[in-house]
Amino acid sequence: MQQQPYEPLRAQATGGPPRILVVDDDPTVAEVVAGYLDRAGYAVDRAADGPAALSRAAAHWPDLVVLDLMLPGMDGLEVCRRMRGHGPVPVIMLTARGDEDDRILGLEVGADDYVTKPFSPRELVLRVESVLRRSGPVTGQPRLGAAGLTVDPAARRATKNGAELSLTLREFDLLSFFLRHPGQAFSREDLMREVWGWDFGDLSTVTVHVRRLRGKVEDDPARPHLIQTVWGVGYRFDPGAAGGEEDRHA
Repeated sequence: MQQQPYEPLRAQATGGPPRILVVDDDPTVAEVVAGYLDRAGYAVDRAADGPAALSRAAAHWPDLVVLDLMLPGMDGLEVCRRMRGHGPVPVIMLTARGDEDDRILGLEVGADDYVTKPFSPRELVLRVESVLRRSGPVTGQPRLGAAGLTVDPAARRATKNGAELSLTLREFDLLSFFLRHPGQAFSREDLMREVWGWDFGDLSTVTVHVRRLRGKVEDDPARPHLIQTVWGVGYRFDPGAAGGEEDRHA
């Protein structure tokens, strides 16, 4: 059955706890995750399938979604796409699959992080805290700009040649980091630590986000010249570059 269009009701800032929507068809997993998040001080909503998740999000727009990849009727990838079509929201994807392609698919549709089942609920809470900590406006930081790109950290707004860019949380943070450090080369480990706030993790997360960001800021993403690959090192943002070689590995 086709899901009816909806318009999410975004809650006004009331100073209450962040609202987390947990979407998982396994009642045991959902109960454990919701319990840990509740004890950590979050307001938690639950949904067992895709349509219910969209309905809950429409009634109370969440500050973050913990979203299972495998759901009955509508998988997590489609739920993520539909939610992102109505407004920005951080997403942590849960997956029981070990196939790297499934994890990358989640990142490609805009998930900010993922956790593979079985997982530690405490680790998930830490990841939620990390994502939320980086999702709000940043005060005290000046606007950044180079090569037609501008970033306003306080408004969490980015533009290219005056046109607003639709960036996920991590894409925004990644672009901000590059703009703050023009001309410097960073490894994927450096970017994982500085942008994601983790000293460990799957480095393909960085690769996918760089590729997605290139698709939004480069004139020709197949031949990137702003976000360049530094072979054997990682990536460098070069606002003064006239062109670049095609990156076949990212």
